Amino acid sequence: MSEADIPGAAPLPGALPPDPRASNAGGAENGPGEAVGLPGGSGGTAPGGTSQRSWGRNGERAGRGESSSFHAMWADLAPIGRNADSGGYRRYAWTGADADCRTWFQAQAESRGLTYETDRNGNQWAWLGDPLAGDAVVTGSHLDSVPDGGAFDGPLGVVSSFAALDELRRRGAEFSRPLAITNFGDEEGARFGLACVGSRLAAGQLTKEKAYALRDADGISLPEAMEAAGYDPEAIGADPERLGRIGAFVELHVEQGRALDLSGDSVGIASAIWPHGRWRFDFHGEANHAGTTRLVDRRDPMLTYAATVLAARAEAALAGAVATFGKIAVEPNGVNAIPSLVRGWLDSRAADQATLDTVVTAIEKAARERADRDGIDLAIVRESFTPVVEFEHALRDEMNRILGGAVPVLGTGAGHDAGILSAAVPTAMLFVRNPTGVSHSPREFAAEDDCVAGVLALADVLEGLACR
Repeated sequence: MSEADIPGAAPLPGALPPDPRASNAGGAENGPGEAVGLPGGSGGTAPGGTSQRSWGRNGERAGRGESSSFHAMWADLAPIGRNADSGGYRRYAWTGADADCRTWFQAQAESRGLTYETDRNGNQWAWLGDPLAGDAVVTGSHLDSVPDGGAFDGPLGVVSSFAALDELRRRGAEFSRPLAITNFGDEEGARFGLACVGSRLAAGQLTKEKAYALRDADGISLPEAMEAAGYDPEAIGADPERLGRIGAFVELHVEQGRALDLSGDSVGIASAIWPHGRWRFDFHGEANHAGTTRLVDRRDPMLTYAATVLAARAEAALAGAVATFGKIAVEPNGVNAIPSLVRGWLDSRAADQATLDTVVTAIEKAARERADRDGIDLAIVRESFTPVVEFEHALRDEMNRILGGAVPVLGTGAGHDAGILSAAVPTAMLFVRNPTGVSHSPREFAAEDDCVAGVLALADVLEGLACR
């Protein structure tokens, strides 16, 4: 079955690659240059017409199940915030694209007869059952993106949550606990520089005072942006009463790596999230004329910054960690001017706290030594930090039992709302295979059969937790 066979389905806009696992032996490949969003996969219908519901290795037994609702939602959401030039998404917090995503979420909730609400921090909720009853099972993710991000990071979890509910209703499941689907705001932090703002506020990990101090590149503060979007910034803050009504939170997410592709599995369970943080390096030099200032007379902060980038790569490689300078701001930012300021943001992550501390300390040491040599003033500020997150073992083990006990368990270096909430709520994550391993890019990818396998796995987990 191809996308054309499913009413309302449409390929995701943008030049995404075909499924790397596709072959002529397994079915027709997409033609050269064909835009692909959810390509035909290896799933199908079992002999005798029985829909295959499981997610086994290499797609065996993984079927399309109730994929039509997934396709319809995906096609509806796909155009929102997509940049025509890059093919990527620019869904930044409290912008027009964000508002459109929020409208889409509300429409999905109301079309299913769910109770819709927005909490004090702008996070969206869709409830089946009494929201005040307590011990609720919650699923969902986020809809915002990094600059020119991919289609799957975040939205796959939200769309799959609604599709999983549709599947449970198709099965005639009877719920014994309230169920909620959520869209957490500003998970990526693309606009204000801090990730997981919505969940951090709810969990009390971001104070109102610090949230008010957040500003975007144009100097607009978070409360100003919220107010312009029609939300009351005075209400933001910790929400222990709401979190206290959650018995379990399960977030489905596209894998941001290739572990599942290498193991041949469609779906995995998260074990832990690496500790990670963001540091701002401000290199202050002296602005001067690029054509008339002798090299020996320059105090050029760009050279110090460049040396620090190389040091970060070297130190991360030595420790088996990762370190990235992915954002930079230069003043006065003229082609013919030596910079007076180079500001760079470091993102670093490691499997354990000791390794991360070693890497960041070494990078800071290298930066300061080079700054002294170059006559540059250096200030370093840690803007955010998340310690290692071990997802609750009891919930993780219960999910594995529900899914048959053969699902791989893997760690990740990517941060998530589930990680933020883990200090206050039992949390767990499901990963869906990403055969390219690429994320935060238009090339981010998940095949249709794997997406459907994720929906069915999530439906089984929710049924096991909420229908007992």
